[in-house]
Amino acid sequence: MKSEIVLRLSPKDASDEKFYKPILASKMKVAPEKITSIKVVKRSIDARKSPIVVQLHIEAYANVVPPYVNQEVSFNYSDVSNSPEVVVVGAGPGGYFAALRLIELGYKPIVVERGKDVSSRKKDLALLNRNIEVNPESNYSFGEGGAGTFSDGKLYTRSTKRGDFRKVLEVFYFHGAKEDILIDAHPHIGTDCLPGVIKRMRESIENAGGKVLFNTCVTDLVIEDGVAKGVITKQGDRIEGVATILATGHSARDVYYMLHKKGVELESKTWAMGVRVEHPQDLIDEIQYHSPTGRGEYLPAASYNLSCQVEGRGVYSFCMCPGGFVVPAMTGPEEMVVNGMSPSRRDSPYANSGIVVEVRPEDIGEYQNQGVLGGLEYQRELERLAFVNGGSGVVAPAQLLADFVDGRLSFELNDTSYVPGAIASPLHFWLPEGIGKRLQKGFEQFDKRARGFVTNEAMVLGVESRTSSPVRVPRDSNTLQHVRVKGLFPCGEGAGYAGGIASSAIDGERCAEKVKEYLG
Repeated sequence: MKSEIVLRLSPKDASDEKFYKPILASKMKVAPEKITSIKVVKRSIDARKSPIVVQLHIEAYANVVPPYVNQEVSFNYSDVSNSPEVVVVGAGPGGYFAALRLIELGYKPIVVERGKDVSSRKKDLALLNRNIEVNPESNYSFGEGGAGTFSDGKLYTRSTKRGDFRKVLEVFYFHGAKEDILIDAHPHIGTDCLPGVIKRMRESIENAGGKVLFNTCVTDLVIEDGVAKGVITKQGDRIEGVATILATGHSARDVYYMLHKKGVELESKTWAMGVRVEHPQDLIDEIQYHSPTGRGEYLPAASYNLSCQVEGRGVYSFCMCPGGFVVPAMTGPEEMVVNGMSPSRRDSPYANSGIVVEVRPEDIGEYQNQGVLGGLEYQRELERLAFVNGGSGVVAPAQLLADFVDGRLSFELNDTSYVPGAIASPLHFWLPEGIGKRLQKGFEQFDKRARGFVTNEAMVLGVESRTSSPVRVPRDSNTLQHVRVKGLFPCGEGAGYAGGIASSAIDGERCAEKVKEYLG
């Protein structure tokens, strides 16, 4: 007998099968020993009010052997060594998922990555966190796995209608992610685990006959008679393919300038910029779990998702990292950019999130005179301001949160997870008014929904500017090819069609499938 049952349990009862099996048996009206299999299909936390409830969607069998016993997630990447070659620019989630899907479809991917492999990246990040100058080709944005490799590894997305989200989770699981990602409502891999998963994905590509070329920066496209034929690298090499997937990520500004100079059509788009706010994780637990004692033994570090409208623009939380760390995310000199990440256990004493303001093309003032690339220059100027108002190197400008909201100077700062360190700075004064004022009002609204959110126990660090790119590489909605260049498939965050690891992965798979259609 098969039963599909939803249990709403206390955190303790949901923490172990030994606690909820008797409850399940009672629902099924059988003795516990008659249950032959219990499979949790989905797990979520309802923290809207106290007491907190964990909801489990369960498939259970009694008195029969379930059909999925010994059934494992498996992918067969066949040998494509002698197959037609497709150039994939970028080894982030968009690029790697495109490459794996190309292999499934019978094509040989040649992945071209400007940065280093994931192991070598770690060394450069360690130097950056010691306040050593950023390596412009190997940092938190550039290198194997892209910007998401050293992040929380969040895998939830609103783009599930665009592709097979379940398959994306299964590919990550097949390459070493924990099984929890297959059942959690908000799955995450963790910055400590994701690099190993990414490395195994590369090994799958190479074992099937594909290639991954590191330290290979693309400086030009090969376009003949309106058709993409491949790329030119900084070393002067020409790498050709029957199609080109452009999955370069949102921080590859030089790619946009190269495309613009070459006459490849671009368009401006809305994006967002702001600050990263850091609270004690215990405080976020108290607020979100409605308990002065916090999360207790059986609940995970609490997260939040906040948004509001301020003067016609969205203000919202972005890339919230419970139990995480703030990290330096600049990609060049004289830039100050922060981002966040969390290990799989989310066990840091800090919680951080980007709090950002929607920026539209008409909001950038005189930078509009620079045309389609004006947003990039506006973004760059905010990062320069943060650098000038910060400390030496990668020391971040920071301000206590309540002081920021009230427009007061902060003379002392809290301890922070941001390893390079922070220096007191009046962010409320030097942030552009359209961003700073809206942030202040947005924080006030957030405090009404989450009482205690605005406090000087929390701190804002600047700036969170790389939520996405201000530029989109336009493509046909049916073929996913560039609107003017055949055989060129703009892909993922950098092209303006994704907003995170999962949506980039989905888009990578879609682009690979459209390559197949294009080539017939």
